[in-house]
Amino acid sequence: MTDPPGTPTPTPTPAPAASARQPVLGGGPSYTPGVKRGPLLTPVAPGYGGGSLGDLLPSALAVLGVPGAADLLGLTAGLAGVRRVAVLLVDGLGWHQIPTAAPYAPTLAGLAATTGRQLTCSFPSTTPTSLVTLGTGAAPGAHGVLGFTLRVPGTDRVLNHIDWTDDPSPLRWQPVTTQLERARAAGVAVTVVSRPEFAGTGLTLAANRGGDYRGAAGIDALAVTMLAALAAGSGPTLVSGYHPDVDRNGHLSGVDSTPWRTAVAEVDALLARLVDGLPPDAALLVTADHGQLDVPAGHRFDLDTDPRLRAGVRVVAGEPRVRYLHVAPGATADVVAAWSGVLGGAARVLTRAEAVAAGWFGPVPEEHLGRLGDVVVICNDTYAVLASRSESPVLSRLVAFHGADTAAEMAIPLLVLRG
Repeated sequence: MTDPPGTPTPTPTPAPAASARQPVLGGGPSYTPGVKRGPLLTPVAPGYGGGSLGDLLPSALAVLGVPGAADLLGLTAGLAGVRRVAVLLVDGLGWHQIPTAAPYAPTLAGLAATTGRQLTCSFPSTTPTSLVTLGTGAAPGAHGVLGFTLRVPGTDRVLNHIDWTDDPSPLRWQPVTTQLERARAAGVAVTVVSRPEFAGTGLTLAANRGGDYRGAAGIDALAVTMLAALAAGSGPTLVSGYHPDVDRNGHLSGVDSTPWRTAVAEVDALLARLVDGLPPDAALLVTADHGQLDVPAGHRFDLDTDPRLRAGVRVVAGEPRVRYLHVAPGATADVVAAWSGVLGGAARVLTRAEAVAAGWFGPVPEEHLGRLGDVVVICNDTYAVLASRSESPVLSRLVAFHGADTAAEMAIPLLVLRG
């Protein structure tokens, strides 16, 4: 892979040996403004309002007859008579990772070939934002979970949504009524099945409040618990399941690594069990929260070891593929110029107003604007900006990342099967 002309060579940060492999992307040139790139590295806009992850649950509720639910994905025609819907989200299994997974996941590959279509996740292409987008049916600007980590306005505190408990209050930080609450109010039996340790967390309450939570550790427990919840009772039923291991193994070892292959094979076994156990009046909808791509060691900038990137910056949030920079008063223009000069074609560096106007987040109300940085940095191609001293050292050791707007990260599957 070649670097963009005029792009400075990043200072490499420590990374596992596996990160030196070329990412599994099907090739594609690096980013140069105005130059055509490979399709998997091309930016993709989120398809809010008719082709995104946020449209999935409203469409599922329309299938179940919930008044006012909008079938933005056109599911009702093919699912007439369905009274039970199971939604399985496989963390990290983007649409463009399915061909790589196919040799180890024949059930997944078969469903993708016969019933699959592409959606987009929301932006940033990261788990907290996508889970809340799925759960609320709203774009990130509305629900306010605008990234993996966000500065709490009025403070220098950075909130990590994965470690979030009750401060700030999930009901205030994420004010939008969830689709599960809407379903329950309409008489639908709603169950959420996920890891036991996620019960009651801030992210779970932000994304999934309104559902009965059932812990399930591992694919066997997840399959059994989802099918049991789906079969219970005789009225309209919605079951939401979550499986994290493809994403975790991609981060730690890389896309198409041996641990990643094992994880997708386990997902395949999970899908086979769910398909075999579907009641005749049920449907299974399979999706993801984002894709992934490997970031080579030579494509990693480190803001903590380059004083040009630290100058004027007070608080850093976001994640390695999308950075939110909160700057000293009057320093926005200088920070934009410095980061643009250092990163060159490796990233797009915008002011907050420019990023919001681009539409990545959907409309952003005044009360959520302060969660975005004064400066927003979106990495191109397979570049990332780490913070080796101010963030967990684990991040510098990861192999695969997501968060930006390439097709490899933004395109997700929707697989639809009825019992």
